[in-house]
Amino acid sequence: MLLLLLGGAALPARAQKSDTTIIRYSGQLSGQYTSGGVNRTLFATAHSVTLLRGLHFGAPVTGSFTFGKQDGRLREREWLLNATPYYWKGHFRFYGIGGYERSNLRGIDNRYQVGAGPGWAFYQDSLGREVAVSNLLLREATYFQDGSSRTVARSSARLKVAYSYRVFTFNSITFYQPNLQDFSDYRVTHTSSLALRFTPRFAITSTYAYTFENRIPEGKPRDNTNVTIGVTYNTK
Repeated sequence: MLLLLLGGAALPARAQKSDTTIIRYSGQLSGQYTSGGVNRTLFATAHSVTLLRGLHFGAPVTGSFTFGKQDGRLREREWLLNATPYYWKGHFRFYGIGGYERSNLRGIDNRYQVGAGPGWAFYQDSLGREVAVSNLLLREATYFQDGSSRTVARSSARLKVAYSYRVFTFNSITFYQPNLQDFSDYRVTHTSSLALRFTPRFAITSTYAYTFENRIPEGKPRDNTNVTIGVTYNTK
């Protein structure tokens, strides 16, 4: 298993001046190959561009693509694009979101999302350590590969934890997204990573990712888990 990550994190900069515009880019590239009992190949790339204006405004745009085969059969061909402009002042945040997704793994031809909502940082410091929550209201339209479609309103609750100590950095983001008309229809997404820095820019990183969606076309898996170990390059 091999993972290579290129890029840096985009966080509100406390030292930024009120008339300053900053553009930040980060990129990630990962690959995996296994053979034997299970033959699996995986390629994934993710990119983000963030525009920071003054002390309180940011506009991140992120995109990712994942392609994977298992025993010679296509399994993952996943596209995800999100724009999440925000207003930030002290502990308070207010987010907007526009998103697009395609997923062969979950049988999704096209999914569109728009929404907005508040957030609050219970703890934050100049080292980037943070404990924060947010809750957005989403309008979501999904068109599945079997020809069916559905439009729902969701709540999107997020818990974010970021912590660093000496050469170690831990990051965790968890989403819980129920249908507001039927709470038995929900999604859960969790990603956590632990990095060991061996230079200011490079680190060895272990990442755990889990997704669950309980209403998808018949025959598609409702959950998926990936564990990766690799190298991170950070431009900060």
